Amino acid sequence: MNECITPTTNHFSPTASLAAIGVKLNQQDLFGPIRTNVHIKQKTVKHTPADKLYDAWISLLAGAHGLVEINTRPRTDPGLQRAFGRSACAEQSVVQETLDACTADNVTQLQQAFDEIFRQYSQSIHHDYQARFLLLDVDISGLPCGPKAAFATKGYFAGQYHRRGRQLGRVLATEYAEVVVDRLFAGNVQLIKALQPLVEAAEETLQLDEAKRARTILRVDAGAGTLDDLNWLLSRGYEVMAKEYSGQRVLRLAKTVTEWVQDPDWPERSFGWVTEPPTNYVRPVERIAVRCRRQDGTFAYGVLICSLSAEQVLAMLGRTSLQAVDPVAVLAAYVTFYDLRGGGIETSLKGDKQGLGLTKRNKKRFEAQHMLVLLGSLAHNVVIWARQWLMSPPIQRCGILRMVRDVFHISGLLRFDSCC
Repeated sequence: MNECITPTTNHFSPTASLAAIGVKLNQQDLFGPIRTNVHIKQKTVKHTPADKLYDAWISLLAGAHGLVEINTRPRTDPGLQRAFGRSACAEQSVVQETLDACTADNVTQLQQAFDEIFRQYSQSIHHDYQARFLLLDVDISGLPCGPKAAFATKGYFAGQYHRRGRQLGRVLATEYAEVVVDRLFAGNVQLIKALQPLVEAAEETLQLDEAKRARTILRVDAGAGTLDDLNWLLSRGYEVMAKEYSGQRVLRLAKTVTEWVQDPDWPERSFGWVTEPPTNYVRPVERIAVRCRRQDGTFAYGVLICSLSAEQVLAMLGRTSLQAVDPVAVLAAYVTFYDLRGGGIETSLKGDKQGLGLTKRNKKRFEAQHMLVLLGSLAHNVVIWARQWLMSPPIQRCGILRMVRDVFHISGLLRFDSCC
């Protein structure tokens, strides 16, 4: 018999369900590539620098919105520590010191370790490109911080005028809700400047060759809808779904619409085909003008740009190809496919801000903040993978906030023996 007969120890934990996930992560040594590849030049007194990064990462999964909560969450829960393979937890101040000791080289090392973990556990890396397109959403979101922080500049922060901060650029594999790339930029950087480095990083992470790029859709908002950006994407073989960047060009193209069709789902919105030929693009595209009535009775206009055929868009929406002969259904499909961006990357960013406290942890040093961003990206993906591991239909519908706040916080008694 293999039954262990050694004495057991019991620990009550408010995060017993997270401890179960921790046992699995510890057995698979998910954090191993970070221990191996990230070398922070800091002496070890009681905990190694990698152990302190590990404690910070565990605190994110435990719902900590500030690093100070390391002392009140994982450090006061010996059962959770043991489930993740730790015999003790570092104090929050020494974790902060380790983050402050990180350099740009450490950020690069953590990015490489993230890629290694991603390729081992993600679903999107095993996507069947022959069966269907891979959809990647790209966007940038503001991270407000103090004015004395490195690269904290004035920029766009929704609802916060004259605020300083940094920008988080993200590439999301929308079908799988996995973060492919997270990069930190200065506060005055917009998507027009961040698009190419984000896409190039996603190519490396997903190992996108020419054949895979031809079966990949990049969906972006107007911030990356310039002629140069879209031609760069099209020349690399991607399919694109974007929104026109230039406001003046939008108004000019909207005037070429000969027939406006009312949106069947939204009476205040209508759309129509742009009749001006898209001669400036390196590959054929379709352009649809959209107008929405404002409260004062005037219209706000936008132009969508898509390189997909009507049949391909309908297939992405799960609709029958027979609708391709219906002009109204085709127009509605293009507009709906762009609208679904709101349920993809925008929901992902909102979920991380609410569930993982993405905007609550601000470090003065840029490299320290970037390390925290990457640890948050890994925490996001582990939450997504945990939904699949738990294999419960109700849990499959939980977002990041409910997973961290509710699913990971089921209390219980943890029992360990010396065989563990």
